[in-house]
Amino acid sequence: MSYFEELAFQYIDGEWRSGTGSWDIVDFNPYDGEKLASITVAGVAEIDQAYRAAERAQTGWAATNPYTRRLVFERALRIIDDREADLAAAITAECGGTALKAAFELHLVREFLREAIHLALRAEGRILPSPDDTKENRLYRVPVGVVGVISPFNFPFLLSVKSVAPALALGNAVVLKPHQNTPICGGGLVAKVFEEAGLPAGVLNVVVTDIAEIGDALIEHPVPKVISFTGSDKVGRHVATVAAGHFKRTVLELGGNSALIVLDDADLDYAVDAAVFSRFIHQGQVCMAANRVLVDRSVEQEFTEKFVAKVRGLKVGDPGDPATHIGPLIHAGQAEAIGALVEQAVADGATALVRGGAEGTLVSPSVLTGLKADAAILSQEIFGPVALIIPFDGEEEAIRLANATPYGLSGAVHTGDVERGVRVAKRIDSGMIHVNDGTVHDEPIVPFGGEKASGVGRLNGDAMVDAFTTTKWISIQHGRTTFPF
Repeated sequence: MSYFEELAFQYIDGEWRSGTGSWDIVDFNPYDGEKLASITVAGVAEIDQAYRAAERAQTGWAATNPYTRRLVFERALRIIDDREADLAAAITAECGGTALKAAFELHLVREFLREAIHLALRAEGRILPSPDDTKENRLYRVPVGVVGVISPFNFPFLLSVKSVAPALALGNAVVLKPHQNTPICGGGLVAKVFEEAGLPAGVLNVVVTDIAEIGDALIEHPVPKVISFTGSDKVGRHVATVAAGHFKRTVLELGGNSALIVLDDADLDYAVDAAVFSRFIHQGQVCMAANRVLVDRSVEQEFTEKFVAKVRGLKVGDPGDPATHIGPLIHAGQAEAIGALVEQAVADGATALVRGGAEGTLVSPSVLTGLKADAAILSQEIFGPVALIIPFDGEEEAIRLANATPYGLSGAVHTGDVERGVRVAKRIDSGMIHVNDGTVHDEPIVPFGGEKASGVGRLNGDAMVDAFTTTKWISIQHGRTTFPF
């Protein structure tokens, strides 16, 4: 039995069960259209059952010694090592991920599980002084209780584990809703790994559903105290608005429109390699992808010639072929949207140095230049294999162009002078930026997140403690307080 047949269910209170919703989510392979699974969606009743199960289980889980809690993550690591080939095949089948993408995703999942092992011991308290000589102030870091996690389709296994594992490590219970296009990699596989790793029933629950069935029940439910959402800024705004109305905290990891800046003293061959990877990894369906490649006009021609040559050499096709660089987009609608975006940009005056066509969900790369300053494509996130090359004259214009977007997630600066790169990087309005590297990076101990429309809050490392615990003040009066009445 494949993972897709085995895990095509809801996972609530330690049981795999069918949903009671009014329709089925059909899970398709985006490359060849093969039906992978059919899952009856969870209804509002299952949402309530999942949250109530999490609420019941969380108390005992939080009381478990953190040294014991972390054993679950050690076992989860071993399971992933043992099942690596099967997990990679699932990522390729459901996400259209190439062999490189699947290996990259599984590598990062392991890294975040290793960090969760240490995170279990990191919720440290403090003792603070008091103006009263006989009084003691203790600050405890305690779990928030139950966390709701909503994960996206592009790196579903990783971006589910990235919130789920630290929330669990810190003593919380979790209800996870994966994206409807990747219910197995984003949900079922996560539940299966933790179930086999010995996580107690109810501590992690997975509900496969959609807002069309449940409305805002996942966010509005009274049990969860924190909602961790990764996805588009449009949906993120809605999540934030609904959560705020119910006094819930949110961690929002949203879209991006990153700029990779090539200064006049950059190593152009290296910058080309970084830019091509940063733009086209996983078909450009990455929030940190380099949507815009900004190049100093003095090196624009040489850079562009090398960039275009490298892009023309990218292989588009079956993600199961190890030689493939660019596989399918997640569904035909996304492929059509990318094609329309390129057509509109060209109609508005852009020059297509490479004009990619589409065959089903396979979209070949496009490289556009000569864009007008007010071109719509410049200010939006492009979730597909389209690169924009934009010339600039000097650092000041590069900084202005890089910041001319409502987003602020990632970026990169290429230069022969590292400190010059740092000076430029400091002036880019983004949560993350990399000197002489690509724009797509994630490390488990470094705060990850964006500015402006790219999100609120941070994940990774100590930021996970801030996200998934709360501070509790307990004072102890060792003497006697004198009350005024």
